[in-house]
Amino acid sequence: MVAIPTKLNYDIKDINLASLGRQRIEWAAREMPVLAQIRDRFNAEKPLAGIRLVACCHVTTETANLAIALQAGGADAVLIASNPLSTQDDVAACLVNDYGMPVFAIKGEDNATYHRHVQTALDHKPNVIIDDGSDVVATLIKERQHQLADLIGTTEETTTGIVRLEAMFRDGVLTFPAMNVNDADTKHFFDNRYGTGQSTLDGIIRATNVLLAGKTLVVAGYGWCGKGVAMRARGLGSNVVITEINPVKAIEAAMDGFRVMPMSEAASIGDVFVTVTGNKHIIRKEHFETMKDGAMVCNSGHFDIEIDLETLKGMSRDVKEVRNFTQQYLLNNGKSIIVLGEGRLVNLAAAEGHPSAVMDMSFANQALACEYLVKNQGSLQPGIHSIPTEVDQEIARLKLQAMGINIDTLTPSQIEYMNSWTVGT
Repeated sequence: MVAIPTKLNYDIKDINLASLGRQRIEWAAREMPVLAQIRDRFNAEKPLAGIRLVACCHVTTETANLAIALQAGGADAVLIASNPLSTQDDVAACLVNDYGMPVFAIKGEDNATYHRHVQTALDHKPNVIIDDGSDVVATLIKERQHQLADLIGTTEETTTGIVRLEAMFRDGVLTFPAMNVNDADTKHFFDNRYGTGQSTLDGIIRATNVLLAGKTLVVAGYGWCGKGVAMRARGLGSNVVITEINPVKAIEAAMDGFRVMPMSEAASIGDVFVTVTGNKHIIRKEHFETMKDGAMVCNSGHFDIEIDLETLKGMSRDVKEVRNFTQQYLLNNGKSIIVLGEGRLVNLAAAEGHPSAVMDMSFANQALACEYLVKNQGSLQPGIHSIPTEVDQEIARLKLQAMGINIDTLTPSQIEYMNSWTVGT
């Protein structure tokens, strides 16, 4: 616990939810031993002392443990929600009440509130930004150029955010270093695949209680997130169809045993649709028109633009809530389309997001990326930087250690062989 400022500024649903949030944060911590070790070191060394930090993240129990670790490292941190439906209100209350952290996040907040919170975060004049989707960074560049001098750098752990940062770099506006947490091996191999795979189906099942066995489930996109969703759906007995634009990924999906076809063909046979592309309007008018009556559509990409909901609404004569986070659109042609989680991240809108054990590695990367930016201030060039290999390897080593797993090490002669070109077969 920390001393709480008497005039702490925050915007949350209900401070009285703090005790429940504390219980849940502590439960998540049981599955996050790597981050716990980093927090203990941060507490002793204070590598982030004096750093004003803004984190725009999903406000979950796992994020809370990251925020606590950053605070232990000396950061003056402000937390805002990166998605209107991903906030866990009890977690936000605990961070405010028990840790004195300014939090601006309310589950179900409207777009105006979200954008106001982004501006409030930027009022903190951050030295380091942790972004999910690069909204804070984009707003800083577009609207607050005068604050760029305060910024040491940013970290980003979503595919969507990395795509935006790459576009910023091409346009010459990324004038500071950005750490690509998303592409760290200990992030995308596990968080994107096992985290998204399990939590997406968890969200679908919680929202609908539908039996996935025997259903045709269409996954749009076969990146690491799509692979995870497809793998888990097949394990539950679904007939999985993949849609792709990348020919290499399409071949991989086919050789992994999935049917591959364009969305124009998949639309008429799918029972459940999951988008995980990071692009806009993956499911749109011509697809809605051919879908089965009662087809379910949801998104597990970062933003709510993958499903063209505005057009769907225009095609409908009625929209009603039939279950929590489940809306039925009654089309003018008499058929219905079911939309889960308002087209936002279904795993966070209708469930609790990724399991803590997988977020342990992702958030270890985030914490160490912040430390890396601060330690290397002034020496990193503007642009996108990978997590150093030694950091990735250390996170994996700590995770294996926590899991009680030992692995082999190279012998001196093997090391010599691997580093020599003179020894042949």
